Amino acid sequence: MSTMPTVPTATLTSRRSFLKGAVALGGLAAVPGLAACGSGASSSTTVSFGSNQSDPVPKKAYAAFVKDFEKKSGLSVSVNTVDHETFQNQINNYLQGTPDDVFTWFAGFRMNFFATKGLATPIDDVWKKIGGDFTPALKQSATADDGHQYFIPFDYYPWAVFYKKSLWQKNGYQVPKTFDEYIALAKQMQSDGLEPLGFADKQGWPAMGTFDILNMRLNGYDFHVSLMRGKESWTDKRVKNVFDTWRGTLPYHQQNALGRDWEESAQGMQQDKVGMMLIGMFIGQQFADNLDDLDFFAFPELDPSHGQDSLDAPTDGFMMSKSPRNEDGAKKFLTYLAGTRAEETYLKADASVIGANSNIDTSGYNSLQKKAVDLITSAKNTAQYMDRDTRPDFAQTVMIQALQTFIRNPKDVDGLTKQIEAQKQQIFGA
Repeated sequence: MSTMPTVPTATLTSRRSFLKGAVALGGLAAVPGLAACGSGASSSTTVSFGSNQSDPVPKKAYAAFVKDFEKKSGLSVSVNTVDHETFQNQINNYLQGTPDDVFTWFAGFRMNFFATKGLATPIDDVWKKIGGDFTPALKQSATADDGHQYFIPFDYYPWAVFYKKSLWQKNGYQVPKTFDEYIALAKQMQSDGLEPLGFADKQGWPAMGTFDILNMRLNGYDFHVSLMRGKESWTDKRVKNVFDTWRGTLPYHQQNALGRDWEESAQGMQQDKVGMMLIGMFIGQQFADNLDDLDFFAFPELDPSHGQDSLDAPTDGFMMSKSPRNEDGAKKFLTYLAGTRAEETYLKADASVIGANSNIDTSGYNSLQKKAVDLITSAKNTAQYMDRDTRPDFAQTVMIQALQTFIRNPKDVDGLTKQIEAQKQQIFGA
């Protein structure tokens, strides 16, 4: 494979971003951090657990269900929590070294990537016990190309346009039903002294959400998935239309996005400086003290033939490493994690996601969670998110840089799409 362009250092700090292309292909030696952090503490009575949940809210929630499992099972869990970005960027070396028995990861294409590389253990026997608790779609997201299951879905959340209800009520704003109304609202917010669309891409991944939703709204889910799998040309006029449409909205986005992380934009919304923001429901972690004031709407329709039938709804969960030192204990832990007890314990501490188990007690869901369930279940198609739906080396080394290039200079769409296509051919081989 030809050498790919170097990604600026700033783009490598990503909440969801994967690993550098060379790392994804096993081309780099292990570096200090996650790859050297497998706890090695497994025994017949201990399960080692590698976690990427380093942020305060989910870390506390993980600690709650670990404690519950230990009490219930009589086993001990040795938790190896690593900074989220470090975990993502070093995951390949970690899995090739001495990983923990169980580790946090993501459904769909990303799960399949490591399954096909032989870096995870199939857990079909676990699924025989738990299969009735999940929808066919979630089971499919846990199934690799070889037909075996490798993943336990735990929680998921929608991407949508979030806003602060009290600000909108104060200013008399209404949820837009069309794209024209969406732009008109952005203009009104700008006239009112607000930054209409919160936007931050310092971490590299947030802009992917904007591309995804515009592509699905304009071109449909099937084309979007085909594009992510390397089967469509990035010079296609349909892709150029995505960038052209995006360019038309940029005057209403927060400026200097490449120097801002998503938390800063969320805080701007908290402070009544930002009018709305396309983001995942994890934004609720920034509204922990006033979650009832947060609301959202599905991104408006752009093409009637596709309507609002698709959205990003990433699924997080767990996998078992290739050679677990306590396989029996690991499977007991995974079986527990698949159950309602684990999810309900987690959700008491983190109300910004939805439990994946179909039998979970939703009576304690807040209004945001209930609305999120309705949004996702009413969607005809749900994507996992760009850097989960395409090859990790393409997402990390090509698309982060390309989208940031577009944000800096949105005028040369032809040149940009031509560069993306050339790099896609190098990576996908077609």
